[in-house]
Amino acid sequence: MKENEAKDISVVISLYNENESLPELVRRIRDVMKANGFSYEIIMIDDGSTDGSWKTVTELSGAGDIHGISFRRNYGKSAALYCGFKAAEGNVVITMDADLQDSPEEIPDLYRMVREDGYDIVSGWKRHRKDNKLTKNIPSKIYNAAARWITGIHLHDMNCGLKAYRNEVVKNIEVYGEMHRFIPYLAKDAGFTRIGEKPVHHEKRKYGKSKFGISRFVNGFLDLLSLWFLCTFGKNPMHFFGLTGILMFLAGGIIAVWLIVAKLIHQANGLDFRPVTDQPLFYLALVSVLAGIMLFLSGFISELISRSSSSRNRYNIKDRF
Repeated sequence: MKENEAKDISVVISLYNENESLPELVRRIRDVMKANGFSYEIIMIDDGSTDGSWKTVTELSGAGDIHGISFRRNYGKSAALYCGFKAAEGNVVITMDADLQDSPEEIPDLYRMVREDGYDIVSGWKRHRKDNKLTKNIPSKIYNAAARWITGIHLHDMNCGLKAYRNEVVKNIEVYGEMHRFIPYLAKDAGFTRIGEKPVHHEKRKYGKSKFGISRFVNGFLDLLSLWFLCTFGKNPMHFFGLTGILMFLAGGIIAVWLIVAKLIHQANGLDFRPVTDQPLFYLALVSVLAGIMLFLSGFISELISRSSSSRNRYNIKDRF
């Protein structure tokens, strides 16, 4: 392969305190690449490990096929993937976890689905999980069902770490916060809609323990709602805040006017009436009016911020001539 020629595959691996699993993981990846004749690079991002993982990465890099990035502290998987995507040069970018639960032997089929079948993204589906059913499997099914409903992307396992991407995809999305869970949704919003799925072998954890608890599903759902809002109303926040504010203002105003008019009619006809200020509904109406005004002003301010953003006219161009 010529020096300037793009590699077939970039394997991007985010790791945090996975020192024991790294030698076996790298050996298996190298065996797969050699058996299939792929040109490749392995990009390992050490997310602030404290167990000597970086030293092991450095020792394994002697063959020249490993590029390492070490964070000074733990920033999270999204930050690691962002740096890995930025450095990746392969035509196909494969992401996988460092805990040996993702099988490197799946790489050839993932590569073929991107290069030959034309997918932008192929996401792994851990159909038969080797995790604890109560703390991992059941919450995962609920979480993925919610993700399918909100995003419209019909993947069984959106959060699977084993995925394959066309290089163009990872260069046109920005992974931040905890958004690594929703890369297919980020890609869809960027215009990459050919998203496929492949059942993959899931192995039981061999070393160490999981770095993620049950809280990730709660946080993940909140992140999903945030991402949905940004993708839907990010460039036009007034469409959400303005409409909601107007509806609340009108509802509160109509109720308040109706209470006042009803009181005046009863009073004019000598009927018993209840003072408007003695009715809880009147105060709820005032709250609705004030909330509507605040939401409308929030939309107005958000629109001003959006219009002054440096990315307001940033678009992904597929082709030109």
